[in-house]
Amino acid sequence: MKLNLKQLETFVLVADLGSFRRAAERLSTTQPNISSRIASLESALKSVLMERDAGSVRLTSKGHELLGYARNVLSSVDEFIEVANGEAAFDGVVRLGVNEMVVHTWLRDFMQAFKARFPNVLIELSVDLSSKLETDLAERNIDMAFQSGPFARKASGEQCLGVYPIIWVASPATKLANDRPVSAEELSQFPILTHARRTRPYEDIAAHFAQWPKLKTRLVPSSNLSACLQMTVDGYGVAALLAPMVEQELANGQLINVDYQWAPEPLRFAARYDRSKSSSVVQSAAEIAHLCATKYYHSFQSTFSQNGATRLTKKNAS
Repeated sequence: MKLNLKQLETFVLVADLGSFRRAAERLSTTQPNISSRIASLESALKSVLMERDAGSVRLTSKGHELLGYARNVLSSVDEFIEVANGEAAFDGVVRLGVNEMVVHTWLRDFMQAFKARFPNVLIELSVDLSSKLETDLAERNIDMAFQSGPFARKASGEQCLGVYPIIWVASPATKLANDRPVSAEELSQFPILTHARRTRPYEDIAAHFAQWPKLKTRLVPSSNLSACLQMTVDGYGVAALLAPMVEQELANGQLINVDYQWAPEPLRFAARYDRSKSSSVVQSAAEIAHLCATKYYHSFQSTFSQNGATRLTKKNAS
């Protein structure tokens, strides 16, 4: 019987992705090569592992039976490499999806720490909305997501990355008071800039201001929070943004805290992945992210408390 690790890796990846084409893309090879590896594995095992039908792939009962064993073999190989040569011996690519808040805060620290631990593993990075990252994770387009909740799907692997408040900010040019509470009527005189539609912050804000239909509040959602932040600095409107994203602008006076006595719920961030299908490198990456995020979070909390900005997260429907 002749079989090799490439065949097992291909078998597991095709089973996870449900597609020869997608497996070929992930392994940077061709569909004929993927087909050849699966055919060779089936020939060596004298068993049919997969059924192909109109572009789709389904495991046979034997394929389902052997899939877990194949995962165990690949996991054992990872452990063997780690013990024999250390983590520097690992290579390959980790596909990572992150949202904007992570990009603007501790992502650089993570990338440096990951490279120091796995110098031969590449990070393929995509930046998107948390809802899109969750879909990409479920469809195995990425190996791991650094995203904010609430989470529509469960993930068997998860590391906490902190909980951050959303605060109200504006340019000093708006002339909004920053030494007293501001009313809903005052706030509604300006366009309200916020997260994209169908995100929880947007839905919270829309529901909150729906209490006062006569105010005719103008919500301006954005899928690009960096652009939203710049528009706020330029005086285009008032914004409800994650506190870490506006630290620098508050410190240098480009923005002021707006003391409106209500804000959307804080957002919880997590590193999420499928533990049963992920390599030890991905699981280690989640642990590194947790350490980097925790270090940043403690620093942020200290600065945030000193600035007195915590008062802006209080809830008051009136």
